[in-house]
Amino acid sequence: MNSAPDDAAERARLAEQLITAEQDERRRLALFLHDGPVQALAGIALMLDAVGHAIDEGNTEAARSVLNQALDRHRDAIRSLRGLSFSLEPVVLRDQGIEPAVRALADEIGLSREIQIDVDVAAAEQLGEKVQAALYQIIRESLDAAVRRGPPTMISVRVERTHDGRFLTTIADDAAEERRRAVFDVLSERARTLSGRLTVDQSKGTTIVFELPASAAADQ
Repeated sequence: MNSAPDDAAERARLAEQLITAEQDERRRLALFLHDGPVQALAGIALMLDAVGHAIDEGNTEAARSVLNQALDRHRDAIRSLRGLSFSLEPVVLRDQGIEPAVRALADEIGLSREIQIDVDVAAAEQLGEKVQAALYQIIRESLDAAVRRGPPTMISVRVERTHDGRFLTTIADDAAEERRRAVFDVLSERARTLSGRLTVDQSKGTTIVFELPASAAADQ
């Protein structure tokens, strides 16, 4: 009798958690930009002013030294912004597709965290462009969550298409159990916005299965 109101309340709760997570993400990005690249660029501007003053005074050695330091900071700022751009939506996802994008993400995390990450997501190339972008974010958030929990020693990312056309994405790791329900709630709501569903098994490590309907295919 009360199933409909209960379902509505659950959807409202999940939607609120998704909005909160997105607000937290925007806040994190704003802090990153303010405390990182913005501060770096402000410092570079001051250093370039100093270079100009040193040149005016004929002190080319000092000008060259400060200029080299400014160039180093400039390169660091570029690397930070490139990393941010990659995490949001890498250019390779738009230009080459989801398989190279996920492999690049896995390589980056695997090398920096010394984690073995096996990737087999070729079937995801059959998805529509917008669905690919959303799936990439789900995979990225799942990998980030696994690293925070453990870190794990191995992660597996697989996408397969079933005989009836559905798409199953399986992300498995051997990290510690996730006790924060909000992590999976946000992923579940992202799945719901794509007419999909997400299930989690933590009987041995953590296995996330994200199911998309056949209608998510690019040719539908």
